[in-house]
Amino acid sequence: MGLSHFKPQAQQGVALVEFTLVLPLLLLLLLAFGEFGRMLYQYNVLLQASRDAGRFVAGQAWDSTHGIVDVSNALLQTQTKNVAVYGVPSASGTAVVSGLTTTHVQVAAVGIDHVRVTITYPFCPVIGAGNCTGSIPGFFGGAIPLGIQLVATTVMRAL
Repeated sequence: MGLSHFKPQAQQGVALVEFTLVLPLLLLLLLAFGEFGRMLYQYNVLLQASRDAGRFVAGQAWDSTHGIVDVSNALLQTQTKNVAVYGVPSASGTAVVSGLTTTHVQVAAVGIDHVRVTITYPFCPVIGAGNCTGSIPGFFGGAIPLGIQLVATTVMRAL
């Protein structure tokens, strides 16, 4: 006897059960792809912000009297951090990435003729309730933290 004796209604019921079992996995996969894309987008924005700030400080940090890069000026530090966060030297407008502040930006001299701008930003996935302190239980071992540190660094030669 073959499988032809099963009724079509019974087959539809099996398909519905299979779909119900697979749907949560498909939704989780879709959410993971979306979060990964959002993380790459935010990293790209941070990298561009660090390049803009690096270009800004590279044009202003050269001390021609001593022949070295000088980033110790508090005003230059503040303006460079504002360029990284807001896109302009003044602290006006909205941050290029939600939650980014000037405390996430470091400006330093590298050697005698280069400057470095580093932005360290905590990426918070949607499922982390927005506070980056959430975690999901690990299958083997401890919990897996949801927050990921995105680090965008640019080194440029001073002009």
